[in-house]
Amino acid sequence: MNSLSSSCPLPQADTRPLLRVENLTFQYGAKVALQNVSFNLQRGTFHALLGPNGAGKSTLFGLVSRLYRLQQGQILLNGDSLHKAPARVLAQIGMVFQQSTLDLDLSVAENLHYHASLHGMNKKVRSARIEQELARVEMSDRHGQKVRGLNGGHRRRVEIARALLHRPRLLLLDEATVGLDSRARNDINRHVRHLCQTDRIGVLWATHLIEEIAPDDPVTLLHEGRVIADALSHELCAARQTETLAQAFESLTRPVELSL
Repeated sequence: MNSLSSSCPLPQADTRPLLRVENLTFQYGAKVALQNVSFNLQRGTFHALLGPNGAGKSTLFGLVSRLYRLQQGQILLNGDSLHKAPARVLAQIGMVFQQSTLDLDLSVAENLHYHASLHGMNKKVRSARIEQELARVEMSDRHGQKVRGLNGGHRRRVEIARALLHRPRLLLLDEATVGLDSRARNDINRHVRHLCQTDRIGVLWATHLIEEIAPDDPVTLLHEGRVIADALSHELCAARQTETLAQAFESLTRPVELSL
């Protein structure tokens, strides 16, 4: 007699990308900010969006978070189209902006309660989630402190906690460590990577700081609004025959010298 395990196939892991960005083109008037940008981001993955200042990273984040409306191309999150089902897609996204958006005159808890209420959580649910997320970023003891009195690293921790209150599938961080000291940068980078492992959150980490990227991280390299490389960090190094990602980055973005 055949056993159940031999007669019924085991369920396969969902290998579909969490985020699909397809042929995005965006212009500010006559200026082209993005041109035919495409890449995929997998569940539970820390995915680096690398590029110098002005490469188009913030514009891309503005499109994914719907701060800007799509002009050409499409964005799919968990199979849902941002254009066709914006509310369903945005409900699955948490966002940490480059510039802090916390209210400096409110306490840590007041900032988080306000954000959670915008997502329709009742007081009991949001209180429990605020307690949990502040504990995860080691900020429980700052619960009642005014944000104005926090240093930059602690403000970033609060913003990450806020972005996770509604249990997003995708976390967007736009130059989240700019202006922080090396210890604070490392702490935040490590915490976000831990979220990928424990919560299976997909993370899109926009940065121009190459030291924040690990050898096994998927990297989408933006330059002048175009994707010029899209692979694991160590694969980019192998393809360019360089020892470091910094060297590969320099090789890929170096201006072409025309011979006379």
